[in-house]
Parts: sequence; C-alpha cells; structure tokens
Amino acid sequence: MQEDVRRKLIKAAMKAPYLGREEEHQLALQWKERQDQQALHRMIMAHMRLVIAMAGKFRNFGLSMSDLIQEGHVGLLEAAARFDPDRDVRFSTYATWWIRASMQDYILRNWSIVRGGTSSAQKALFFNLRRLRMKLQKAGGTTPTEEVYREVAQALRVSESDVAMMDARLANADTSLNAPLRSDSDPTSERIDFLICDEPQPDELVRETIDGERRAQWLHQALGTLNGRELTIVRERRLSEDGATLEALGASLGISKERVRQIESRALEKLRTALVKHHPELAA
Repeated sequence: MQEDVRRKLIKAAMKAPYLGREEEHQLALQWKERQDQQALHRMIMAHMRLVIAMAGKFRNFGLSMSDLIQEGHVGLLEAAARFDPDRDVRFSTYATWWIRASMQDYILRNWSIVRGGTSSAQKALFFNLRRLRMKLQKAGGTTPTEEVYREVAQALRVSESDVAMMDARLANADTSLNAPLRSDSDPTSERIDFLICDEPQPDELVRETIDGERRAQWLHQALGTLNGRELTIVRERRLSEDGATLEALGASLGISKERVRQIESRALEKLRTALVKHHPELAA
C-alpha cells in the first residue's frame, strides 16, 4: 500500500509543471501575504521532483524511500514557510538546504537505535565519513587509515578520536542484547548475560530502600526512651554528619567530657535494649 502511494506521488510530481521565475515569485508573494493555500500547493508540487531526487541520493542508508520523501516534503514545507520572495534567490535553491537537512536529521534518528551526530560537526562527520567508506569499498580498498582520519578531522574540525569512533559505528550494525551466542557449552546464552554491572539490581535497590525506612522508624521509636540530655548527646555525637567532640558537648552542657562519655554510653545501651525488646531479630 505504501509503495502504491509513493508511486502515485512520484507520478504526480513528475507531471507537475515547472515554474518560471516570475510565476514562482508571484506564488510566493500570495502565500506569504495572504496565506493562499492554492499558491502553496502549486509551489510544493512543482518542487516535489527535487525532494524525490534528493531522496535518491540517500537511498543507500537502508531506509524507506517513502519515508525519506515524506521527510523531504516536511523540509519543503518548512522552506515555503520561511522563504522571502523579495530576495533575489530562486525557491529551489533555498528549499534544497531545508530538504537535505530534514532528510539528514531523519537518517540520524533512525539509522541506528543509538543516537549520535547531534552537533553540526558530528552530522558532517557521519555523512562525509560514510561517503568516504563507500568510495573505498568501490575502489577495492579497506577501512580508512590513520592518515585519512587525520585529514578528515582537520577538514571537519573534530578530533581524530571522534573520527575513529564514528568509523567504528559505521563499520558495525546494531546487535540485539538478546541475540543468542553460539556456544556448545550453553546454547541458550545471550549477549546480555555477559554484560557486567557493579550496580545493584532494581529489586535490591527497592529492598534497601524499604529496609532503610523501616530501620529509621525503629530508631525514631527507640530515641523516645531517652531523656533530654541523652537525646542531645546522641544526636550531636552519632546522628550528625560532623559529630561533635566530647569537649565541645561538655562545654555546651556545662559538664566534663568524661561525664558526656558516660551519658553517651548509657544512652546507647538504652537504645540497644529498646530495639532488641521490640525487634528480637536484631540481637542476632
């Protein structure tokens, strides 16, 4: 069905009459000043053959011609919306840039599931390096050499490492992590099984979060068994990030540092007793 639509569109585009400079200028003025939809339609249809020709140049990226033509049509509409008929420039010249940019953005978004080429330099690197690889393959060559990397990097003002990284991406297609690995010992193994990750699993993170909240609630209840001075010392000594010294607490409470140590020891024992009483499993 999609192929039939594409053929009909191509057929209609090829039948659309060419526009002379004066006629094109008048249509552009009608669209810009009065938003004349009929004028816009005539401009677009007269330049759809430009979109189709541009799509043909990008057909080697493995994407649907119909999708490329559709993206080019979007670029053509964007060009019509921004075109200034008062400037001495033909609409086809102006629209070519928007058509190419729209198709290139589409290719970069869909060529690989890994997003790349977000900057203008990376986009230029993607398309120029791919073109170079295709020329080398047609000439019977292999992959670009370090000297070629250096020349491309200087021409596009990017680092040689960026060129090498992009070349590696172009040389290898996307592979599913669930793709099976051929192994006589374990024929059911998948690529994802061999990815090493030191981070905890989602279920472990949830368990740690729940356990942390539960322990915080138990501690809050146990702190209720302390008197005011014991609670102050425990909070300042054990529950604060800096941890006050015995001397500093003694000075603020008007007692000796030895007395602070004794009260702290007694308070910690009271906390331990309260926790074990309500949660015997903590005694293990």
